[in-house]
Amino acid sequence: MNTLLSYFRDLEPQMVQWLMDLINTDSPSDNKPALDRLARRMGDRFGSYGAAVELVPNPEAGDHLLARFSGPDARGKPLLLLGHLDTVWGMGEAKRRPARLEDGKIFGPASFDMRGGTTLMLALAHYLSSGRGKLKRPLTILLDSDEEVGTRTARSLIEKEARGCRAVLVLEPCLPGGAVKTARKGVGTFVISAGGVAAHSGVDYQKGVSAIQELAYQVLELYRLNDLELGTTVNPGVFRGGSRSNVIADQAELEVDVRVATMAEGERITACIHGLQPRVEGSRLTVTGNMNRPPLERNGQMIQLYREARQLAAELGIDLQEGSTGGGSDGCFTAALGVPTLDGLGPDGAGPHALHEHVLVESLAPRAALLTQLALNL
Repeated sequence: MNTLLSYFRDLEPQMVQWLMDLINTDSPSDNKPALDRLARRMGDRFGSYGAAVELVPNPEAGDHLLARFSGPDARGKPLLLLGHLDTVWGMGEAKRRPARLEDGKIFGPASFDMRGGTTLMLALAHYLSSGRGKLKRPLTILLDSDEEVGTRTARSLIEKEARGCRAVLVLEPCLPGGAVKTARKGVGTFVISAGGVAAHSGVDYQKGVSAIQELAYQVLELYRLNDLELGTTVNPGVFRGGSRSNVIADQAELEVDVRVATMAEGERITACIHGLQPRVEGSRLTVTGNMNRPPLERNGQMIQLYREARQLAAELGIDLQEGSTGGGSDGCFTAALGVPTLDGLGPDGAGPHALHEHVLVESLAPRAALLTQLALNL
């Protein structure tokens, strides 16, 4: 067995314990005290493994964590590892559904997205502290606190750290079977508000202007923007409006989710949505929002990084495949800067954001070995 794989096979019980402890720690995106506690705890752990740790104060959300590893032989452009501390689950979820190990799977809230990836970062740090491997370039781990809600406060920090990096490795979950993600769709969120004129629906029907009718026309326009061959999806997902069934609605609001495969398509769809015009006489339209995550496009840089990673994985006996996904990640920001980015390096499993969410125990050691192989040799 490869020495790296052997090391992490021996470390597997500890990795399982780390993962279960993280699952049992609530840190929803909207709870700053919980996020700050977890950031300090993770900082202490990375610090005990030799990292220079920095907690980045963030009054608007949880604090962000930076852990920097270096050494006498670490020169040149650094590597950046990305992950996040926040989860989609509310406070108390870990108590309701604590981590459990069953049939080779570790179940629990945020196990797959992305406590598993955080566990691999700890495993890498553990290996570096053992003195068995030396970094040839500096390595920074960045764990932010608001990825699940759009990375509003962390984006500038991520971009600052990524500029000038050799590569960015993202510890989000892998695709089924272990494939990494070399393409992600960009994500946009838009809100379309309509204003009308209220009136009694029985007495003064013709004096009213229905905001709901206006948005009904706009929903049909939005669906016409879908282009599945290009990978473009436009989803009017939330519709609110009106006050009573016997009142012509003078206000209504529509929330729209957009996914695109290229920057150019994102610009086109954004222009189309902001260019929507009222269809009902007397109504008003207001459009807000934009593309909040650029796509991670599978360009030459991404392909070259994947090929390097695939070769290094082969030295471990791992056949590293690639694929794409419709979800966004912090890797979208770094890829948009032109920094080679490889996503989906977390462990295998299933069910992100779902009740059956889990990580496969058998994937922990190979994925930890792969991450360490990349950190040492890219």
